[in-house]
Amino acid sequence: MTQTETSKYEMLQSVIEEMQSVLVAFSGGIDSTLVLKAAYDRLGKHAVAATAWSATLPEPELRAAIRLCSDSIGAQHHIIATDQLLHSDFTKNDGQRCYHCKIDLYTKLRTLADQLGIVSIIDGTNYDDLQDERPGTIAARSLKVRSPLVETKLTKHDVRMLAQANDLPNWDKPAAPCLSSRIPRGIPVTYERLDNVAAAEEVLMNEGFHHVRVRWYHDAARIEVAVEDLPRLLREDTRSRVLTQLKTLGFRHVTMDLEGYRQGKAN
Repeated sequence: MTQTETSKYEMLQSVIEEMQSVLVAFSGGIDSTLVLKAAYDRLGKHAVAATAWSATLPEPELRAAIRLCSDSIGAQHHIIATDQLLHSDFTKNDGQRCYHCKIDLYTKLRTLADQLGIVSIIDGTNYDDLQDERPGTIAARSLKVRSPLVETKLTKHDVRMLAQANDLPNWDKPAAPCLSSRIPRGIPVTYERLDNVAAAEEVLMNEGFHHVRVRWYHDAARIEVAVEDLPRLLREDTRSRVLTQLKTLGFRHVTMDLEGYRQGKAN
């Protein structure tokens, strides 16, 4: 590490060390991975990971999180079954959907933390996230969940830099919010719609696209890929394969967003 990287990483570890023991809300994304790595490096067995498993999490993301925790960090890892779709406040899909999801998650994590004798629950919210609309962050604060990356003012750029310096394999991993974010607000979230979105995005990822979103609009799918990937998606062989497979999933219309993928676009 450079001197700057070392200084920032030690600052993050110092904040976590003061908590004595932590349960990390671990999604497998780069932010929570760095937090878990810093916590485990400093606290050892007193840093534990927990990942929520539900219909809103693509199965490949769950498998990747399990593998990452086991192979790259080594922390104890708990998988907690959750089902937000049992709650009407979540499924009605208004502007507070994420709030209700996080209340459910952190309540379950608090129960687990108490069972394990862990003092603090921490998450991977970074300093840049404060600029976006984040009802889930409000939920976290209400339940006293701490965000070490925010407390140390570490941005997304800092996170990727420190993750790469620590040889974390997902240092350049794109953001992967829950599948319900692909369904426009006001349209209820259902298991079938989440499955459609997950299957459609898997089609595109199997084609080699990394920054991918498929927005669900009743019988239509709107594809978002990185702007630089638009020409490849429009190549006749790729376009034909994607179109055929998405129509097999039940989408009558398949469109492409010419603005391309942009994080937070659905807000």
